[in-house]
Amino acid sequence: MRLELAARLAENVPRYTSYPTAPHFHTGIDAAICRGWLQALNDGDEISLYLHIPYCDKLCWFCACHTKQTRHYEPVTTYLRSLHAEIATVSSLVAGKGRVRAVHFGGGSPTMLKPEDIVALGTVLRNSFTFLPGAKISVEIEPNDMDDARLDALAEIGMTRASLGVQDFDPKVQKAINREQSFLQTKTVVDGVRSRGVESVNLDLLYGLPHQTRESVASTVAQALTLEPDRIALFGYAHVPWFKKHQTMIDEAWLPGPEERFAQSQLAARAIVDQGYEAIGLDHFAKPGDGLALAARAGTLHRNFQGYTEDRYETLIGLGPSSISQFRQGYAQNMPSTAEYGRMVAEGGLAAVRGIALSEDDRVRGWIIERLMCDFAFSAIELVERFGEAGQRLLLKASSTALHGPARLLELDGDRFVVPAESRPFVRSIAAKFDKYFESGTARHSAAV
Repeated sequence: MRLELAARLAENVPRYTSYPTAPHFHTGIDAAICRGWLQALNDGDEISLYLHIPYCDKLCWFCACHTKQTRHYEPVTTYLRSLHAEIATVSSLVAGKGRVRAVHFGGGSPTMLKPEDIVALGTVLRNSFTFLPGAKISVEIEPNDMDDARLDALAEIGMTRASLGVQDFDPKVQKAINREQSFLQTKTVVDGVRSRGVESVNLDLLYGLPHQTRESVASTVAQALTLEPDRIALFGYAHVPWFKKHQTMIDEAWLPGPEERFAQSQLAARAIVDQGYEAIGLDHFAKPGDGLALAARAGTLHRNFQGYTEDRYETLIGLGPSSISQFRQGYAQNMPSTAEYGRMVAEGGLAAVRGIALSEDDRVRGWIIERLMCDFAFSAIELVERFGEAGQRLLLKASSTALHGPARLLELDGDRFVVPAESRPFVRSIAAKFDKYFESGTARHSAAV
């Protein structure tokens, strides 16, 4: 691989799970604004719920999520009281107008909850919101937490998709990231959720971890494929010790360089595709009949804070500390501090402390970037049809940047601006260049988060 391509892979650019990205959120969007956005939902709106569980019983050193380790359950019990209070407040403001299409439990480790607390949380959600028939319930699972009682509890709340973090099966890599998890443990959980009727299993794999080699990545992928997951997410490890202090436990000398990271990612992707999976966007893979693959082929794939999704809702309500909500009007993020979050949601309060309201140009830029991230292309005709004069104005800038700038980012195919196949691994960098040059002086360009 050319060295300049390896350098581009190492660029610090946003993940673009939202636009504008989180560094542009500000304190002008607060609980009062969020309250108004919740009350403005329409009767027929479809919504998604995200519930954040900000605790783990063991901290993985590679993790960049908003979580903390606890060896005692009392803080979790206290937190769940706050989460139930926030659910009550939000549901009273929604007042039955939204219809829940999807629920995602993330963290942290949602599966460290006691079985009775998992069931209670599922019950209060269904009692507080109107669920559409066939609503999807996704749960991030830590295999080290799991037992039959928790598997039964997840089945009782209607889990339809289990997402398991694998990272790497090599014991040396696992020791270096403080995440020991055998293949047998993982297989036992996969078999357990499937025996309880769960229709979809997702596995998360990582490359670029300490002590990883192409051989260890190939071995992990081969083992993961024997479990026949419906989806696979293949992420690159982001080493950000200035942002997550526990990552200082990982010696940077153990990390593969940019060229090796790229080789690992390409090897893994080829191995997955060779087994019949379809590549979805930048880093996901799915069996051809999976909803994610169907959406990708239909051009209806979307991207949100959980990554790629086939969900078409306009509203995502985030519950719990640090959670981000997405509304037609903009984004609102909750207080990250668990203790302060608890104080804010007590007695009917909301916890939103920052966010951003969307301008028309933000919507146009966001649509272009999402299509690049999902389809590696966007249609000039659709852009103008959707956004009118604002779309036409941004199209001129996009054309200049894409086709005539020094980088020559895209190719023109009829009315479609297309990312060349060899540049697709770097689509985030391409999106960042659009972000930077769309509007000089007020560009939304930001560092990765």
